[in-house]
Amino acid sequence: MHVALIGPSSSRTKDRLHRDALTVLQPGFVGTEPPDWLRRHLADGLGSVALFARNVTDPAQLALLTAELRRENPHVLVAIDEEGGDVTRLEAGSGSSWPGNLALGAVDDPGLTRDVARELGRALAECGVNYNWAPSADVNSNPDNPVIGVRSFGADPEGCARHTAAWVEGLQSAGVAACAKHFPGHGDTAVDSHLGLPVVDIDVDLLRSRDLVPFKAAIAAGAKAVMTAHIMVPALDGDRPATLSRAVLDLLRSAPADGGLGYDGLIVTDGIEMGAIADTYGVARGSVLAVAAGVDAICVGGGLADEETVLGLRDALVQAVRAGELDEERLAQAADRVRALGSWAAEQVEAGGRLAPDLAIGLRAARRALRVTRAPGIGFAPVTERPYVLSFSPVPNIAVGDDTPWGVAGMLGARFPGTRAESVGPDDVTPELLPAFVERVRRESAGRRVVLVVRDLHRHAWMAAAVDGLLAGRPDAAVVEMGVPQAPPRGALHVATHGAARVCGLAAVEVLTGQPGVQL
Repeated sequence: MHVALIGPSSSRTKDRLHRDALTVLQPGFVGTEPPDWLRRHLADGLGSVALFARNVTDPAQLALLTAELRRENPHVLVAIDEEGGDVTRLEAGSGSSWPGNLALGAVDDPGLTRDVARELGRALAECGVNYNWAPSADVNSNPDNPVIGVRSFGADPEGCARHTAAWVEGLQSAGVAACAKHFPGHGDTAVDSHLGLPVVDIDVDLLRSRDLVPFKAAIAAGAKAVMTAHIMVPALDGDRPATLSRAVLDLLRSAPADGGLGYDGLIVTDGIEMGAIADTYGVARGSVLAVAAGVDAICVGGGLADEETVLGLRDALVQAVRAGELDEERLAQAADRVRALGSWAAEQVEAGGRLAPDLAIGLRAARRALRVTRAPGIGFAPVTERPYVLSFSPVPNIAVGDDTPWGVAGMLGARFPGTRAESVGPDDVTPELLPAFVERVRRESAGRRVVLVVRDLHRHAWMAAAVDGLLAGRPDAAVVEMGVPQAPPRGALHVATHGAARVCGLAAVEVLTGQPGVQL
């Protein structure tokens, strides 16, 4: 009799544990159709699926894919990393229709930011995506930051707060959950957390007055999720990175009266397979520590995208509960938050339907973000025939990726057949090679207008040396800066786009070619 009573109870406990452990995972997969293993786990309780550029060919295909996911779990969170600007998954093959955060911060019109985010949200919702790992709420206080840069609204905390709130409001008005990232702030770093563990060695007062300000605004705006940063903040926790730190997550959760931010929504990790966690703790151990510290969902799948990973993480969480390392109620609480957000997202579709996005807003915003500087004493006439376009390509960070086209060469080539275009990197213009490089370009560009396209010129000495060497012989050249415009303007005409989205390139080309309505 005793055994008969215990058996079903143990079975139910086991089923609940496995289901909760599945629910908190946000895995990716390879391909443009959901594999059988993913379908099975969705039916078994998997609460989220992560989409990347490898899963997207066009809006119609993506809509079919997300419909298939919902057949297995109607409340599934379909997540994507679609910031607009340089970080795009919907338009990885062509470049984004939406300017990124730095461009919007440069305009400094929260109404415009809200409109852009709303239309981007409509584009996502139209494809069945209901959860976006954006916006970046980081204050880009370190101009040498290798991973945030144009993904931030800027270096001013209050400005970042205004636009973070507007972006959250705009996106969620389209029925797509926003996720403010990367808490408690990734802007003052010099290391890419995809590759290593950054340390933000500042005092708590500076953290509160600078880095936390946009997150407070995001929470006040109703952000449905917050993503943690894989960074060390010794002033809060000298032993563990933010993603695994109870002290950091308590700061996010605790009431304002106790010095916290009072956030009660979903907390998700940045990619758990990133080097800052995986190389230090391992993916499985890192996932257990994150949930135990207070995280509700584990983002995984940018690089690890298979059933073995999902089962391994599920079993690691279950085993941690059984071993007493992870409280069962903590796991259940995390799973409940995932389900609650999935229910909210499903309700948005039923309540509001889907509206087609107004794609024109993106280009209008990109035009307003341009900053054009003319060098005194050097005339610049619009480009009217086949120019020589030289693009300087730094190694892209992993968040941006190296598949998305950027620059203006293709756009100018489409307007002026016969345009000469070349792309160079640091190995092409070493100090030993630079004199010959400058002489070759001077010779080959004779009789053509020269356009130099750069990205974060201030961070790359090799790029600055090459540009200055070329401008010495061609002072009439135009320079288009598509990163953070930290360096002083160079060239007869300098165009700062504040980002490398496709629409930012289009807006720059309008200036270069003197199209009607665009003032030089």
